[in-house]
Amino acid sequence: MASLAPLAIIASSPAEARDASYQIDIPASTLPEALAVLSRQTGVSIGTDGALPHRATPALRGRMSVASALQRLLSGSGLVARKVGATAWRVERGRSPSLAEQGPRTPSKATAPTPVDAPENETIVVTAAKRSAALDTLPMAVSVVTLDESQQSSAQNGTSLVAQRSEGLAMTSLGPGRNRLFLRGVADSPFTGESQSTVAVVFDEARLTYAAPDPDIRLVDVERAEVLKGPQGSLYGTGALGGIYHIVPRRANLEETTLAVSLAGDTIAHGRLGWSGSAIANLPLARDTIGVRLVGYSERESGWIDTGDRDDSNSSRLLGARANLGIAAGGSWRIDLSGLVQLLESRDSRYVYEPGARVRPAQMPEPHDNDMRHVSARLAREGGGVDITLSSGMSWHEVGDTLDATIGAESFGLAQPSELEDSKYYKVWDSEARISGHAGGLRWLAGLSHVEARQSVLWTLNSFTDASMIIDDDRRNTSDTALFGDLTLPLGGKFTVDAGARLYHSKVVETRKLATEMVTRHQQRTGVTPSLAFSWRPGPGQIVYLRYGSAFRQGGSDIGADGSIETLKGDELQTLEAGWRRQIGRGGRIDIGIFASRWQNLQSDMLQPNGLIESANAGDARIKGAEATFDLPIADRLRIEGGANFTDARLTRNMLGARLDDRRLPVVPRYTARIGFQHDLAIRGVDVTLRANVRYVGPQRLSFDPAVDRPMGSYFENAIEVQARLGAAHLALSAENLFGSADDSFAFGNALRFATGRQYTPQKPASLSMRIGMDF
Repeated sequence: MASLAPLAIIASSPAEARDASYQIDIPASTLPEALAVLSRQTGVSIGTDGALPHRATPALRGRMSVASALQRLLSGSGLVARKVGATAWRVERGRSPSLAEQGPRTPSKATAPTPVDAPENETIVVTAAKRSAALDTLPMAVSVVTLDESQQSSAQNGTSLVAQRSEGLAMTSLGPGRNRLFLRGVADSPFTGESQSTVAVVFDEARLTYAAPDPDIRLVDVERAEVLKGPQGSLYGTGALGGIYHIVPRRANLEETTLAVSLAGDTIAHGRLGWSGSAIANLPLARDTIGVRLVGYSERESGWIDTGDRDDSNSSRLLGARANLGIAAGGSWRIDLSGLVQLLESRDSRYVYEPGARVRPAQMPEPHDNDMRHVSARLAREGGGVDITLSSGMSWHEVGDTLDATIGAESFGLAQPSELEDSKYYKVWDSEARISGHAGGLRWLAGLSHVEARQSVLWTLNSFTDASMIIDDDRRNTSDTALFGDLTLPLGGKFTVDAGARLYHSKVVETRKLATEMVTRHQQRTGVTPSLAFSWRPGPGQIVYLRYGSAFRQGGSDIGADGSIETLKGDELQTLEAGWRRQIGRGGRIDIGIFASRWQNLQSDMLQPNGLIESANAGDARIKGAEATFDLPIADRLRIEGGANFTDARLTRNMLGARLDDRRLPVVPRYTARIGFQHDLAIRGVDVTLRANVRYVGPQRLSFDPAVDRPMGSYFENAIEVQARLGAAHLALSAENLFGSADDSFAFGNALRFATGRQYTPQKPASLSMRIGMDF
């Protein structure tokens, strides 16, 4: 057995050296990969002082503390590890005093530990690529958004936070639970019709959505969010045209009993008081064997749109809960049984009829409901050189909207129309079995997956006379069965090739309501979606890559002008991208990428003159763009982070039958830019973090249909935040939209009224929030 470096571990105090023990199973690999596996298996964050050397590390198996595991992995490397938080370590260079030499010490301002939310060169682990890998080894464009302890306790943080911190991720602004997501310019329509989404929302191991709008899952007790940019057909199959939004929740810890509670109050200009709260509990039921993790959260958000005599009419309520039961089944096997419920209710819509206004004339209320229920099971074995994962998840998603139909519904022939009920129901069953491993420098992955997705759309028009009529009834069942694999092969000279492919068979059965009858159509397709990447690692913490990716989306249907049902061609998208990612200095990171995509048979949900939404093949498109992200230390405990992207997405072949003066694709801003600062300091024993950020969203358009197109976008977002922690208590004060801007973030609200005049969605007014929390 190799001798252990006697000076490898430094703790802040002798008490911190007494860590809980964990069952560790790390195969022989390189130091960055070994630390990534250790981080995942123990749930701790491991940061580094500069890039890590890619030196070989031996296999490590058995029950031990994090300190002991780090000591063994760092043996002979010239590196040491310091504990800087309850669940955070930092790997540094150079010799430091041993525990015995240093004795008890009291942290001072000069030696204040690095906050958990700002680790130095943290070894970021990404799992959305179906196997755990350090970020600096992945030859693809990825954004990883991590949340600090205070942010993880907030029931207000959802998809919009991830979009603000991920270059290339755009979303509509109808409101929480109503928005559509788009990545890297792959935007088909701002309207929610029957077409499958271009971005798949994945929670842990399973898809939550298939064709539904984003459910806006709140990021309470979420470890991180991963965004895979570009087509992911080789890993995820149909529907991953734009990429993947992967939410990684924390699983039950089988070792520790913890409880964290948080309560927040907020006030908003032009609105009333709101509140939110959360509770997170972890309880080992049988130590080292069975544990349960429970999460509950709720929010009441004040409205800020006055409709007639109804002040603040667009207020909303949210209630959410999650549970995870973890069972150590022996032999490095673990069983996880999980459930999620999130119920979101908005009392009214948030669009207006004048630019910059937050008031509108009296009209019928337009409430929205978005209810998500999800259960999943996972059996996994990690370690021993081969990882095995069996998973299955089922989601039930109900989305309901009510629109004022007193204007714009006359063409349907119902006397005195009052409201239009848009009821959508989605069910997704996603199952997968995969195995991965490595032999020397060779890494491999193979798997089998099956997805069943059912969706139904029912539009019912009601009248003041209690009469009603069904104006649209669409039911679609989709199945996708696939074999997939990925192989990473070193070529020598620090070069690597990665090849992946997915052999799929997809079937769609769709039933549509025509004027006199219900008609059913069947489609099926078998094909392959490949990927190929070449990468070069010129030094530690650095990668240069060139990647080709592809994806496919099954075709839907359209009701033609003669009233018959027409089958649409499926989309195909191919992307070629190049990127450079590097760790810089003490905890810095920079990521630059360029991309070009070809999109054939683009399916788009089009708004019709009567207010209905029908799908059509709009033509072919090409997308090109560039993006850059950076996170750099500029002084002691002072960091600057930011990013920018440029996207040019246009139709190259028009199949709409109308002259297009502007061929840009909808929703996607032509460019965005953001910058933020973070300063960590200690004031009389209190750890304080100051943050400020500004983001600019460039010009956008609503649609390439000239009859529907409206300009929008070109607005600023800004926020400041102060966090303070003293022992187990933490406090956060934040303010957003400091100058009260009311620019148009989305030029759409009601499909029936759209033809009668302009619609605008103003930004949320200036708001102030205070959150307090306690850990037990």
